[in-house]
Amino acid sequence: MNNILDMLLSGNNGRAVSDLSKQFNLPEAQTRSAMEDLIPALTRGMQNNSTQGPGMDDLLNALRTGEHAKYMDDPTTLGNSATTKDGNDILGHIFGSKDVSREVANRASKNSGVSSAILRKMLPVVATLAMGALSKGVFGGNNTNNRATNNAQAGGILGTLLDSDRDGSIWDDVLSMAAKTMLR
Repeated sequence: MNNILDMLLSGNNGRAVSDLSKQFNLPEAQTRSAMEDLIPALTRGMQNNSTQGPGMDDLLNALRTGEHAKYMDDPTTLGNSATTKDGNDILGHIFGSKDVSREVANRASKNSGVSSAILRKMLPVVATLAMGALSKGVFGGNNTNNRATNNAQAGGILGTLLDSDRDGSIWDDVLSMAAKTMLR
């Protein structure tokens, strides 16, 4: 499992799963299953985006200036229309098109048993949670965890995003990104 998914499933004692289940009228097991499919797709999208052009800078800037941690701190905000708008903006940045978002929902539907129509509505909300988890993992947010835990999570989360070839080392990937930037 990836670090973002772990944070979401364990954060606030699984409150996000419970609130999403209520919002979309699903059993918690189905919501959890949907998240287990959606979060890795979002993480891969962030990873792909962060290796192209100014993608990593854009991601870090969004984490630094956005207020994404609030979605983890107060999952009751997940039902707000502003949350859905923020989530759709995040998806546009990560995937680039609604077609990719629809395909992610369709694939997750096959694995989770949740209808793709519900998952298309859930995906923007889950995207805000993913950014919230990433924000808290990288910058700590208003997290009640101690500083050492935040630092360990930040390394794991950023390491996951930076290790695009999944060889266990981020250095070759970072050097490749730096070389691409210098050659522009």
